[in-house]
Parts: sequence; C-alpha cells; structure tokens
Amino acid sequence: MVALFHTGAAKIPPSLLPRVRQALCSHRLLCFLQRCGSTVNRKLASHGFGASMAAMSSFPPQRYHYFLVLDFEATCDKPQIHPQEIIEFPILKLNGRTMEIESTFHMYVQPVVHPQLTPFCTELTGIIQGMVDGQPNLQQVLERVDEWMAKEGLLDPSVKSIFVTCGDWDLKVMLPGQCQYLGLPVADYFKQWINLKKAYSFAMGSWPKNGLLDMNKGLNLQHIGRPHSGIDDCKNIANIMKTLAHRGFIFKQTSKPF
Repeated sequence: MVALFHTGAAKIPPSLLPRVRQALCSHRLLCFLQRCGSTVNRKLASHGFGASMAAMSSFPPQRYHYFLVLDFEATCDKPQIHPQEIIEFPILKLNGRTMEIESTFHMYVQPVVHPQLTPFCTELTGIIQGMVDGQPNLQQVLERVDEWMAKEGLLDPSVKSIFVTCGDWDLKVMLPGQCQYLGLPVADYFKQWINLKKAYSFAMGSWPKNGLLDMNKGLNLQHIGRPHSGIDDCKNIANIMKTLAHRGFIFKQTSKPF
C-alpha cells in the first residue's frame, strides 16, 4: 500500500486522493494493532499464562488466575475406620485463562495410625500397600506442597488462586480433621475452595447426586481413568471445569470462611 501510494501518486486523480489517504491510515492502524497484539501475547506468556488472544477469547474472564484441583484418597473400610488418613495427595494447577493444566503435584502418603491398607481400601482406590510404604507422612507432604506452591508462584499476593474439590469433604472434613488429630496447622490457602458439585448445579440446574459420573454424563464427557483414583478424579474435575467455562460459566468460591 505504501509503495503504491508513493509510486503512483502522480497518476491518481485529485478526487481520489482522500480515499487513498484513508486507506493508508487504515493500513497503518492495522499494523499497529497487530504489533500490540503480539506484545500482549508475549507479556502473557512471560507471566506464565501462555495463551494466544484467540485461545483466551473462547473463555469468559474468570475471577482467579489459577484453579488448584484437588482430590484426596484416604484409608477406609466397612465399617469405617477412625481416624481416616490421606494416602493420595494430588493437585493440578489449572490456568484460569486457558483452563489448561500447567503443573501437577502428586504424592502418596504413608498412613501412621492404620499403616496397613484394608482390602476394601485397595479395591476402592486402586492403591496397594507398596504405593504407600516408605512414603512421606502427612506433615512432610504438606511441607512439599508449600514448596511447590512457592515454586509455582502461587504464594505471591498478586496471584489469585483457589482450590477446587468435588464436594466439601476434602478441605472441610478430611484435611482439617487429620491435621487436628496430628496437631498440625492448616495453611490458609486450604481454607477456601470451590465445590464443583455446587458450581455444576448453578450452571446446569441439577444436582450431581453421583458426583463426577453424573457431571460427565450431563456434559457428554468421557470419564477419564479410574474412579476413586485421586489423580484421575482431578483430571475429570479439570475437564468438567473447562467444559463449563466454554459455556460461559464463571467460577466463584462456594466455601464459607472458617
């Protein structure tokens, strides 16, 4: 366009010059906007968002930079044993702009009160004795969670993140209950969360009585992995969240302050 204007300016009738000038201005504006878009994309990538403008445009703006998807598995039996102890501790770091998984924390935990897993527990969770024997105890795993949170930039006050669970049991009952039994503090970041069941019911207008199975069915999603595998349940939660976000749902905290 620039070359055409300069080389052909003498041949352009005076009546057409305003249109040519307007076209040239539009071309310059387009180039400017393209440069701005590239700059924005580079800045997003440098802050760990790694999303193109096109990818971001398919999701509504969420209230959080990151969602931390969590799903414990714990010792269990019929009748139920007490106290229950966490034996699988998975977290998926989900980017709030792209709804893609950016990082994973996953550890098995050595139970100390009932160190021997029951056949019922193994059948339900798929976790065998050898997967927990010799693993860190809960206190050590919580220390590693905090290290991971720091490494991922999640402890930065300017970064908004929140845990997401399938129900309130994980962070309202299981973790605080075991920490109380062992005399361990509960980090503040574990004290607020989104219950995916409630979020789903707000978005879809029905309560998922059977949890992940009902939510996957309601959204026509294929179930990922093995039911009651903590890490697989996290992947299903993340997939459901991404699907709801595609439909325009904005996730909000559902837990009440402690």
